[in-house]
Amino acid sequence: MKFGPDNYNHEERCSQGHSSASTIATIEATLAADPDIDSSAIEIRMLGPVVLLEGFITKAVDRDKAISLAAMIVGWENVHDRMLNRFPTQ
Repeated sequence: MKFGPDNYNHEERCSQGHSSASTIATIEATLAADPDIDSSAIEIRMLGPVVLLEGFITKAVDRDKAISLAAMIVGWENVHDRMLNRFPTQ
């Protein structure tokens, strides 16, 4: 999955007309559409051009997947992970 041309950074993409709200909506939709990740407790916020992934994950692989999906949209340098682990007890 690839979004937008590679020759633009996130600040340049924003100046092309998409807002923080549309960026958040795109990332939320991308996370929700992936059947391999539980994104129900992940919140997405923007701080300038940076995407903050906050909330909780229930599997260790969900962290890497969420970061990777968000980075496909805004670039690796614009994703900040603030998710906490909430692993079920057995």
